[in-house]
Amino acid sequence: MTLVPAPSDAPQELQFSGRYAGRPGLRIDQVESVPAMSALSDKAAPRPTGISFPLKGQPVQGLSGIKNLRDGTFLTLTDNGFGNKANSPDALLMFHILKPDWKSGAVERVSTAFLHDPDRKVPFRVVNEYTPRRYLTGADFDIESIQPIGDSLWFGDEFGPSLIKTDRAGKVLQIVEAKLDGKPLRSPDHYAIGLPGAPGTVKFEIRRSKGFEGMAASPDGKFLYPLLEGALWSEAANGVETKDGKAFLRILEFDTAKGEYTGKSYKYTLAAPANSIGDFNLIDATSGLIIERDDTEGDLAQACLEGAPKPDCFNVPAKFKRLYKVDLGQADADGFVKKVGYIDLMDIDDPQKLARQGGKNGKLTFPFFTIENVDIIDADRIIVGNDNNLPFSSGRTLGKADDNELILLKVTDLLKAK
Repeated sequence: MTLVPAPSDAPQELQFSGRYAGRPGLRIDQVESVPAMSALSDKAAPRPTGISFPLKGQPVQGLSGIKNLRDGTFLTLTDNGFGNKANSPDALLMFHILKPDWKSGAVERVSTAFLHDPDRKVPFRVVNEYTPRRYLTGADFDIESIQPIGDSLWFGDEFGPSLIKTDRAGKVLQIVEAKLDGKPLRSPDHYAIGLPGAPGTVKFEIRRSKGFEGMAASPDGKFLYPLLEGALWSEAANGVETKDGKAFLRILEFDTAKGEYTGKSYKYTLAAPANSIGDFNLIDATSGLIIERDDTEGDLAQACLEGAPKPDCFNVPAKFKRLYKVDLGQADADGFVKKVGYIDLMDIDDPQKLARQGGKNGKLTFPFFTIENVDIIDADRIIVGNDNNLPFSSGRTLGKADDNELILLKVTDLLKAK
């Protein structure tokens, strides 16, 4: 549970966070008075995680999106805050440079910067609208991916969905909303979407929390490839987009110099309709790595026996946690990218027993609800990390909030696969 203070020029109330995350719709005033419960799946039994709301400080975790800076450090970000727009108005949006020491297991937080909008580039009212720096919160955006391009940073946002361009200090320079074939793509959290005055239908194309999740960048920095976490809604089909019975996601292409979408896009087929993606980074000009996972957590070894859900076992344990290599250059005529191969993050070889937690009998499992960080290190190795949804995820140890874990994996065959 790594916490940092809010900036000194931020509103004083932001020295605390999570006031609205413990009881839906209600404010909590007493620090650490309401226990957090883990029940991220609709079918999972609620379990205490050992952490209580509100928190004194801003949570650095959970990490979502990572970029290797090639000097032993990694650029990463803290996402929305506590999971949705309604419960995160006191969670500041921030990004970090981290330096892991693989020998000792320590992770140094080299620096932290907060997103802010003093020049009023954000087109809608933000939580801290009438403050000088206008620090952005998890009620304004849900940032899930990050890419450094020149002197700027680009973030993928789930709420709009949209792309956010900032300088290296986090000052907003530009907001670009999602478009496909020249038409806007919107989620129910888009600022222009509101509840009707009478019962009826509100139309939008993207389910809540299924906007831009992973976002790759071309090696030359000319293009971004934001990837939706969920399939688009098809009004004609009265369901999500599918081909041959399989749901697929959209990968858009964005020109960073022009600041606009090129009109070109790709399609990524999910292995199961309810799966989601966690992160996306390119290896070279056309091939990349995509995390695909189910909405479950916990090791099968601690699964509940048949019967009603119980808090002392995992009644919906993790099953599908894969890391795919894909090739955009081998996309078919309809734009579907080729899945070249994958590794199973629930079955990682650990013959030297290097894992500090989660290892058993020469194996390591990564049984987390959301695994949202992957990037290449060199021709043999990659880095993978989970988003621990602080303090809600509890997939490693029953009754204990998950850590953010970073693992270094040797995957030579996967990286060389064609």
